Amino acid sequence: MKIQDFDFDLPPELIAQFPAEKRGNSRMLHLDAASGALQDRMFADLPSYLRPGDVIVFNDTRVIKARLYGVRDTGGRVEVLVERVLDRQRVLAVIRASHSPKPGSKLFLADAIEVTVLSREHDFYTLQFEHEGAVSELLERYGNLPLPPYISRPVEKSDELRYQTVYANNPGAVAAPTAGLHFDEHMLELLRKMGVVMAHVTLHVGSGTFQPVRVENIADHRMHSEIFYVSAETVECIKHAKAEGGRVLAVGTTSLRALEAAAVATEEGAEADNGEDGVRIKCGAGETDIFITPGYQFRVVDCLLTNFHLPRSTLLMLVSAFGGVENIRLAYRHAIKERYRFFSFGDAMLIERAEGI
Repeated sequence: MKIQDFDFDLPPELIAQFPAEKRGNSRMLHLDAASGALQDRMFADLPSYLRPGDVIVFNDTRVIKARLYGVRDTGGRVEVLVERVLDRQRVLAVIRASHSPKPGSKLFLADAIEVTVLSREHDFYTLQFEHEGAVSELLERYGNLPLPPYISRPVEKSDELRYQTVYANNPGAVAAPTAGLHFDEHMLELLRKMGVVMAHVTLHVGSGTFQPVRVENIADHRMHSEIFYVSAETVECIKHAKAEGGRVLAVGTTSLRALEAAAVATEEGAEADNGEDGVRIKCGAGETDIFITPGYQFRVVDCLLTNFHLPRSTLLMLVSAFGGVENIRLAYRHAIKERYRFFSFGDAMLIERAEGI
């Protein structure tokens, strides 16, 4: 398929610049992929689409203060976005500057930190922080929350709360798993009381989630890798639910990618375990560059709660694979017509997958 197949015109005023006044106050567009039927609902209606024994899987990554500003040793301004903390002193990062810094050059960030550029590979630099404190501590003290590039306003104090999910636990992401931003403690408790099973994965969202696809043929695109972890407890929840006729709802594309990456790795492994219920997924940690496009055969996830995504993005391709290309085109046209709010702080979409998609 071509990149033009995933393009659409979005009025700029539909890009949400702020979250809803309260978590859970968002709208929710429901898509039944089997029929293509659409329903305009509210996020508060989510429990009506779930039943006891279903498993809802959350990504519990936590956004770090990954953006730092400073100057180069030559005097030019520089912006550093930490992609991944490698160890106590080293990070993988994206650098914005008028001229690309060379290996061996120095950066001075936040008027407090000296950094050495060690190497560059494609878009990413390996940097060493020349400081006694651990990188994680320095980022928390001097860094800035990395709001997405389409939010055209300064970071506010409230963003430190609202650009994190209420269940965020494991630091390491540079972007929030935004479908989870809709949940508050009241909704989580309501789902528990219904008998819906709560499970967690971790996938540290990288800056690649905002990178445009620059090739015409999407098969030529290569994803940046991201670290993920699926626990034994989550695997057992999923296997039990599937055996009893329950469904798996992934909260966000990142939860879906973690589960599907674990399933693909299991199938490719020498000791893949079918299990009595036919679910082939094992626990563990790894890195994934899984690129889900139309034609992908989903192994684990039955339903997806997600936000509305950017044109020409890998996330739009993923939801098109999950809900059907034409279904998603019609859904997005409907969402624009009905003035849904788009992207990270926007409204939600619930997709129930049809067998065979």
